[in-house]
Amino acid sequence: MSKQQEIITISRRIIYSKGYQATSISDILDAANIGKGQFYHYFSSKHDLGLAVVEDLVKECDQEVFLEIFQSEFDPITKLNKMLKRTLVFHTDEEGKSGCPVGNLAIEMSEHDETFRLKIQYIFDRWISFIEETLNELIKQGHFPSTMDSKKHAQSIVAMIEGGVLLMKSQKDISFLTNVLDVIREQYRLS
Repeated sequence: MSKQQEIITISRRIIYSKGYQATSISDILDAANIGKGQFYHYFSSKHDLGLAVVEDLVKECDQEVFLEIFQSEFDPITKLNKMLKRTLVFHTDEEGKSGCPVGNLAIEMSEHDETFRLKIQYIFDRWISFIEETLNELIKQGHFPSTMDSKKHAQSIVAMIEGGVLLMKSQKDISFLTNVLDVIREQYRLS
């Protein structure tokens, strides 16, 4: 891992737990064990680093969700189940206790910084698009009626998951997320 990637990875963990606004450059310097000169060698500002963190999230989502799940050879029901399972595993893991990294940044930054908002929107748009394509496959297979609005349903699935994560984080109770995932599985006959 390059030093620049190491700084991004460390910063990503700090921003995930504290939020972007509450994270200082000093927090990053201390955690990465680097000086200001080294930081500014790689990043022109905290804003520049924050955008690099979002790009890192984009790469992770592209690899672990979009490529490995949705662009795989799995059947559409398996794709959706794998996505739901990955969501649950992430949020039951110690790392997932602070909510959705993308959702957190969306809530915190979308009103304040258009560049952040657009990069975060890109992740959500891709996620919705892949779910929509998967639902379209299920419509073609006769699993759902041809009149189903797959885009509207894809948006609803993402909204349900993100809402479940938000409530889980706020209430400190994983059952909010597990209940949402169960309802999705039941509603879309994924079991």
